[in-house]
Amino acid sequence: MGDEQPEVGVIHSQKELEILYQSSDLVAVNKPHGLLVHRSIIASDASEFAVQLLRDQLGQRVYPVHRLDRKTGGVLLFALDETMNSLMQQQFADGKVDKTYLAIVRGYTPDELDIDYPLRVDERSAGSANAKVGTVQDAFTHLKTLRRTEISLPFGKHATSRYSLVELTPTTGRLHQLRKHMAHIFHPIIGDRPHGCNKQNRLFKEQFGMETMLLHAERIRFRHPLTDEEITITAPWQAEFSRMLTVLFDSPDVNANTLPA
Repeated sequence: MGDEQPEVGVIHSQKELEILYQSSDLVAVNKPHGLLVHRSIIASDASEFAVQLLRDQLGQRVYPVHRLDRKTGGVLLFALDETMNSLMQQQFADGKVDKTYLAIVRGYTPDELDIDYPLRVDERSAGSANAKVGTVQDAFTHLKTLRRTEISLPFGKHATSRYSLVELTPTTGRLHQLRKHMAHIFHPIIGDRPHGCNKQNRLFKEQFGMETMLLHAERIRFRHPLTDEEITITAPWQAEFSRMLTVLFDSPDVNANTLPA
């Protein structure tokens, strides 16, 4: 948002990325779960990357102006020239880009919660954070619960299992911030490794054949650096996220509720 092992996630097979927005200097795609943004020494198993796929698809150089974890799907924004790349990276750094995520997490979460929990810079995040290892940085996320569900799936000493669909709005951009914040409040994101619950992850693999992380970058909103136009880009759910929403919240044998507006 160390000693983390490479994350495998979902096998990526599509060659063309879904384009959500395109102008003369910006393009946004719906990044699949399991696709790396660019090459990484900690994921030597990967052979496809969003940067190369989009470059070949558009026939020109592209510049990722922010990052998403390999196992996170959703809105990924690129600049089409170096000037726009610099301007948009500055907007992200200054907190001028509104980001909204959806996640499926363990347990019943509060209706709303402000998570104000500083995160320590580790070896993995030191470069992107421009800070020394061990530095403590402010990190803030707003949580809003959209739906809760209880399904007939035994887990441990419990006869049923409870999950929540939450909307997460970070106002800082620390590495793995959302994953660490949800683990901190004991509602880990399903499929997260290493911050999540390994027993839940194994349960989802065995019961549903699900191995990805249920975190989706749903929307970004910002003002174009040159024209001042307000731009909102929304990404549809990827297939695996959509499937698990149906399994957990819309199946006939579940007790699900949607909170009042």
